[in-house]
Amino acid sequence: MNKIVGIILLVVGAILLYFSYEASQSLASEASQMVTNEPTDNTMWYLIGGVVAVIIGLYAVFKGK
Repeated sequence: MNKIVGIILLVVGAILLYFSYEASQSLASEASQMVTNEPTDNTMWYLIGGVVAVIIGLYAVFKGK
């Protein structure tokens, strides 16, 4: 059961990382980066959520029963 949850988290994490990349390439994000030299909040939340989901997913897959 843990491995199934881990695989699902890996997939969700990959999707969130893709959304993070897409959000960073948007016009609003590029304009924000030019002015403030920081990515937008949406980009950061997608990135953080994706990384956390991938790490927990990997842990569940490799340490699962």
